[in-house]
Amino acid sequence: MTDVRPPADDLGVLSTLFRSEQGGHEQVVLCQDRESGLKAVIAIHSTALGPALGGTRFHAYASDAEAVMDALNLARGMSYKNALAGLDHGGGKAVIIGDPETLKSEQLLLAYGRFVASLGGRYVTACDVGTYVADMDVVARECRWTTGRSPANGGAGDSSVLTAFGVFQGMRASAQHLWGDPTLRGRKVGVAGVGKVGHHLVEHLLEDGAEVVITDVRAESVDRVTARHPGVTAVADTDALIRADLDIYAPCALGGALNDDSVPVLTAKIVCGAANNQLAHPGVEKDLADRGILYAPDYVVNAGGVIQVADELHGFDFDRAKAKATKIFDTTLAIFDRAKADGIPPAAAADRLAEQRIADARSRRP
Repeated sequence: MTDVRPPADDLGVLSTLFRSEQGGHEQVVLCQDRESGLKAVIAIHSTALGPALGGTRFHAYASDAEAVMDALNLARGMSYKNALAGLDHGGGKAVIIGDPETLKSEQLLLAYGRFVASLGGRYVTACDVGTYVADMDVVARECRWTTGRSPANGGAGDSSVLTAFGVFQGMRASAQHLWGDPTLRGRKVGVAGVGKVGHHLVEHLLEDGAEVVITDVRAESVDRVTARHPGVTAVADTDALIRADLDIYAPCALGGALNDDSVPVLTAKIVCGAANNQLAHPGVEKDLADRGILYAPDYVVNAGGVIQVADELHGFDFDRAKAKATKIFDTTLAIFDRAKADGIPPAAAADRLAEQRIADARSRRP
């Protein structure tokens, strides 16, 4: 899935919205509330499978054009993620423009909730970078199409639990495909980023008997894990981690972790992690395949979180959501099988399967 790059002018932004080869988004809404300072973009990529579902990102973009492009890319990514997660939801995403540390307020979040509500359920929102469960509780006061709320307000709370569980299932499937056994016992796994999702993933790995090596830019995150699990080894940075003697590499921090610098020095035979947008640019997936490295597509294995928030719409049941997240194992194996049959990298196979499910849904419409 190739991201759209920001065009040089605003006219370029508008033309991008209608290019089918770049996503063919159904609707893009520009939102502004002068009193609260809200400036937001809501992008709906597809409702073929059902109402668009995706989080709200709060970020200080360099330009409005960059914010629109981010919303477009993220919305399209959610269509693919939701399709392969087996959800009856299309893809959407919202971005709020500005520094959340200085701009976020109750008034702004309520204004944003009114804009989402005005779409009448075509878009269902949730948390993303810069927004949290407490924020969704505020948004929900103006909009019933809000997920990621606190348990006290009828929500599922922190979605990182099932995100990590889903990544673990994807990792087990990768081991099954490559080594013929779904266990990680005796395998050395490097986890880059042990924050909200990463530290839960470490728990699953240790329970399964893996040897774990970690790193994080935040020393307190590393200290939390090593204090609880003295057997876990920490290294200075991601560069040291990817050069270590690993069986599996799990990027669980920022995007772009797989790039022209990291791929040539990777020692791991499997890459499977929670980070979004791990492939820095088109072609990296082929570079991985050429080196014999099995890549589990990020938007497939990290779908546990969206599975969790989608379940809120039916009255949240953790066991039901976890059962659905368990199926990430089977989906990941199906992608590897498709990749092998078609002679393409797993990332391309995942895109094809997602596009097929969306196209099939469109064809069934009257």
